[in-house]
Amino acid sequence: MFAILAAIVFGFALLLDLLDTDFGAPDLFNWNTLVLIGLLLLSLYLGGVGNGPRGGGGGRWYRGRRPGRG
Repeated sequence: MFAILAAIVFGFALLLDLLDTDFGAPDLFNWNTLVLIGLLLLSLYLGGVGNGPRGGGGGRWYRGRRPGRG
């Protein structure tokens, strides 16, 4: 979820940069602030907060004995 929010924030920051506007609030919606918010969301995502990437290489997870191992 944090990665999706970070992508939205980065997209909004790109639009601000391309349109060269600040929507009348230069301290609130400037390019640097939005990039920092996006980096914060990405670091939370990669740090494991929320639904981040899972360790262990993916694949199946078995609890107890694996089936077919006798």
